[in-house]
Amino acid sequence: MRHGRTAWNATGRAQGHADIDIDELGHEQAAAAAPYLASLGPVALWCSDLARARQTCVYLEKHTGLTATYDARLREFDVGARQGLTMPEFEEAFPQEYALWRQGTDAVRLPGAEVDADVVARMVPALRECLDSLAAGETGIVVTHGASLKVALLGLLGWDQGEAPALQGVANCAWVWLEELEAGGRLRLVSYNESVRPGHAAPLAAPDEV
Repeated sequence: MRHGRTAWNATGRAQGHADIDIDELGHEQAAAAAPYLASLGPVALWCSDLARARQTCVYLEKHTGLTATYDARLREFDVGARQGLTMPEFEEAFPQEYALWRQGTDAVRLPGAEVDADVVARMVPALRECLDSLAAGETGIVVTHGASLKVALLGLLGWDQGEAPALQGVANCAWVWLEELEAGGRLRLVSYNESVRPGHAAPLAAPDEV
């Protein structure tokens, strides 16, 4: 699950590892999603240690009675020198890197920033540990971040990272549902970018209905 909206999300500023709080809408999104996700009967919660993820996870803790385990490996990309910049500001400050980013390549690394391979190297093992701790039939929820979630999903499924542009970004407080087909083995993508609008019932179908 991605965290709720922040003021920087709303203004298009790159957050990276900046510890930004969720805004009023972000709290509404988290409050709407939590009861439905709790109804799935999760037995464990894991969460990025950044504030926006922790604040989102509080709603899940309230509705599940679980206590989340925080893991820094579940953080968003460290965007380095791009942190706090809007896209126009990014383009002005780093035109070459911006052009490559628009082409879908991270061959040029911004000062202090992670690239896809860095995030996959920390996120995929963390998510595998979460999966491996669950018994057959059990459900766990991970609260993390949009860009890191997308590249980690590709890594978990064994898909080429070049496919990332074909996936829409995960919305605030939306989630990806994965099902393990065999212990420690293959995963199946059941649904992608599911969400609950504040004040509305959840639209998520059961796995055999998707």
